[in-house]
Amino acid sequence: MARLILYSILIGGLLQGCSSGLLSVHRPDVQQGNAIEESQLEQIQVGMNQRQVRFLLGEPVLKDPFQGDRRWDYVYYLKPGDGPAAYRRVIIFFEDGLVSEIRDSGLHK
Repeated sequence: MARLILYSILIGGLLQGCSSGLLSVHRPDVQQGNAIEESQLEQIQVGMNQRQVRFLLGEPVLKDPFQGDRRWDYVYYLKPGDGPAAYRRVIIFFEDGLVSEIRDSGLHK
């Protein structure tokens, strides 16, 4: 009888631990695209060539097949396992191989 009570208390304690989050499921972070720092983006200026942009930001995630090398898209997505997702998109337009416009959506959470 004492064993039954001991087992009941043990099982009850384990179930209580599961419901309180002590034995929660691990969810890994999901990161995709180019992580762009503000300091990197601030260095990009109108008139820079494509090689300079690639050096600062890396290879673009998307190149529009209809725009050719006239538009580069840098997309960043981060979904922490235990938090809200963050999203950012930077589009750089080129004319004659030089930066003509920079569009930044900012970091959205």
